[in-house]
Amino acid sequence: MTEATPTRILLADDHHLVRRGVRLILDSEPDLTVVDEAGDGAEAVDAARTHHPDLAILDIAMPRMTGLQAARELSRTQPELRILMLTMYDNEQFFFEALAAGASGYVLKSVADRDLVEACRATMRGEPFLYPGAVNALIRNYLDRVRDGQSPPARAITDREEEILKLVAEGHTSQEIADILVISVKTVERHRANLLQKLGLRDRLELTRYAIRVGLVEP
Repeated sequence: MTEATPTRILLADDHHLVRRGVRLILDSEPDLTVVDEAGDGAEAVDAARTHHPDLAILDIAMPRMTGLQAARELSRTQPELRILMLTMYDNEQFFFEALAAGASGYVLKSVADRDLVEACRATMRGEPFLYPGAVNALIRNYLDRVRDGQSPPARAITDREEEILKLVAEGHTSQEIADILVISVKTVERHRANLLQKLGLRDRLELTRYAIRVGLVEP
């Protein structure tokens, strides 16, 4: 009898020690194997294009491109790829954004040694996975919203504004952001002005603090 081919996993986290620990957990299972690692969301998108894994495990807060941004791009370009978010954020807003971005599961780093293997297997079976402590609250919240005719929590800013907010918070100038995103400096400045107005903020420092608070960049 031929053994099933192990699930091929792409692991993305900007902390090497975290990746090493998670890889030890995954590679110890006969049905799971890590085929590549990435240190940020942009690397994850490139690695997925090269290695065509079955499953991507993405940290939420990473430089250059967050896990949520990477998940959106991977869902668009590789719809057959399954995605798990591995995060330190026990946060309802991030959970709903992760689902909207195409993720099938949401695992807390604090209990990864307990939950991650089962989350991988559930995801590959086509089943959603939530960390156990949040299941009842999240489902109850979602059902309440549906019953009341409401949508899941809306994102305050657009995908492009989020990209620019992240780059501003990472210290890039308007010209650098324009070069990275292949848009004009004028467009960058217009988006930044819109961000300040939408979020009720005054300057670059407050934008950076906001980006840290919502997990786009790490302090």
